[in-house]
Amino acid sequence: MGYGFLIAAPNSGSGKTTIARGLMALFTSKGYKVQPFKCGPDYIDTKFHAAVCGRPSINLDTFMATPDHVRELFDRYGKEADVCVVEGMMGLFDGYDRDKGSSAEIARVLDLPVVLVVDAKSAAYSMAALISGFINFRKDVRINGVIFNRVGSERHFKMLQQVCDDLGVECYGYLSKKSELEQGSRYLGLDFSEKPETKLLIDLLETHVEWERLLELSNNDKPVHKYTSKNSERTERTLIASNDESFSFIYQENIDQLGNVSFFDPECDIPCLDDVELLYLPGGYPEKHLDALVKAEATRRAIKEYAERGGRIIAECGGMMYLCEKIVTDEGEFPMCGVLPYTITARQKDRKLSLGYRHFTLDGKEYRGHEFHYTQFMGESPISVTQVYNAKGEPVPTPVIRYKNVLASYTHLYQLSTIN
Repeated sequence: MGYGFLIAAPNSGSGKTTIARGLMALFTSKGYKVQPFKCGPDYIDTKFHAAVCGRPSINLDTFMATPDHVRELFDRYGKEADVCVVEGMMGLFDGYDRDKGSSAEIARVLDLPVVLVVDAKSAAYSMAALISGFINFRKDVRINGVIFNRVGSERHFKMLQQVCDDLGVECYGYLSKKSELEQGSRYLGLDFSEKPETKLLIDLLETHVEWERLLELSNNDKPVHKYTSKNSERTERTLIASNDESFSFIYQENIDQLGNVSFFDPECDIPCLDDVELLYLPGGYPEKHLDALVKAEATRRAIKEYAERGGRIIAECGGMMYLCEKIVTDEGEFPMCGVLPYTITARQKDRKLSLGYRHFTLDGKEYRGHEFHYTQFMGESPISVTQVYNAKGEPVPTPVIRYKNVLASYTHLYQLSTIN
């Protein structure tokens, strides 16, 4: 296989997602088999990756998984690829505790070279101090080169090239300022299909970035880590709710580890649950598709009957909301499955961001995951069957709900195959 590189940035908003997605699309358009990866627990960037690469993007996360597991993921999913492109998260050294869990840690774990995306808008030689600081901060992180973003002109780029020449670092090119390339909302009306501006992005990168040199960087002769594949041998049938938005936040590794998997869309399919050992209701934005979910009454009834007769369900965030009595929005009240006796509010006045890594112990096992939502329980929060903690070990009020064989929470769990 080819090796790979990691696209990072000094801070969020520098354009690393745009450039990472663009390079993936460019390489794919040239006939290369590109395996995308994403540092951290993000569900949204991975879907943009999949849209342009035609294959699932894999999360690499050193809070939710061990370094050995991260190496095994990289080798297993990347072994058939021509090039592996890893998109970082936030700033290069930003982690849950200093640089723990950061993109830099992923680069160290995988021994990957880093290409730094730098927002050069309204700056020129001052970029030397910033880039020099990142290069020299940690010698165990190999910053191989720079791509400049939001460059104003060819003259502006020549000034930025002088920065790289003086620092002795590769300059792979630039992306000019284009309003069409700015990312839209990451919450409302998400569309993960290949967008019209992707063609513009490909053209700009092909013209102004030395993409063939990036491929040379990827195809070095460094041996990959050797790990035995740990694909699941589970044979029980797992049914997963899945569609474009309301049930769309699923780690690919969870799917692969759950074994005998099939899918259904709660907005339009009536599931046959007779021989299902596990029903998995992942997160997403069900609050954006309430009319369709309400209309699918037979589906909601089948899921409630399955839960009441002792069927095993794991419900995360949007999946948990779907199991509740109802969801309330500014447009009214919408009945859901009624398995859990709670009401969720998605009203604008009640919106509150809950964000961060989570871990808890249940039945002697530790579970890890991530929480990201704006909706809340209406009224008193449910009593949790265990205390949930954040990445620093501080208690958080996120409840874990157990009803019969239902396990539900706002936390998106990783490695579901370990749950009994």
